[in-house]
Amino acid sequence: MAELHKLVATLRTALEAGTSEPARAQEPPAEVPLAHDAYRAELVTRFARELEAVGGRFLGILTLAETIARLVALAKNARMVAIGKGVAIDTGAIAAAIDRAGVPIMRTAPTTDPEARGAFRDRLARADMAVAEADYAIASTGTLAVLTMPSRPSSLTLLAPASVILVQIGRIVPDLAAALEAFGTDTLAAHRMTLITGPSRTADIEKRIVLGVHGPKSLDVIVVWPHDD
Repeated sequence: MAELHKLVATLRTALEAGTSEPARAQEPPAEVPLAHDAYRAELVTRFARELEAVGGRFLGILTLAETIARLVALAKNARMVAIGKGVAIDTGAIAAAIDRAGVPIMRTAPTTDPEARGAFRDRLARADMAVAEADYAIASTGTLAVLTMPSRPSSLTLLAPASVILVQIGRIVPDLAAALEAFGTDTLAAHRMTLITGPSRTADIEKRIVLGVHGPKSLDVIVVWPHDD
């Protein structure tokens, strides 16, 4: 906990100090090195358990080929699927496979034009399903950490009623402190980070939980094994 407080204090200092130059887009950091396969398996198991405890659905550890096949199956009844730029995964191959299956797709494209961004959000609001890749997954809470960039807008994980998020197995970290450390202060100062813990939940006046009122009604997560072996 002390380490987390130190990281938060460092981040706050960096953000308050500002910079004399415009913030430049940075490439996401590489995957977090893990000690051994047993530790990796422990992190995945804990993440899956915590994800399902908050209403998400863990679809398993899949190779990229298996991931593409699963996404095509999930998208078969969708009127349109939105697909964001990947962090370390080839989302172009995913988009091509869904398109070949006859499901209309839309890809995110970097733009700073307000009118173009508004048109993109309007179209995205008509998508039934959105596919995004998380920068990191946090095992202790079943949370997904996603950086906002022009090619990966936050609306991608907020508007579609069905959200499917991919994360590479090497990018599962034990806790929030590890995720913040993996991002680094420079990256967090330049980009907004979204933390996603389960589908959207809202309590009505009688304190009953309703899903999907202010965001995705469902959240499915695939942990991607980077090799087809």
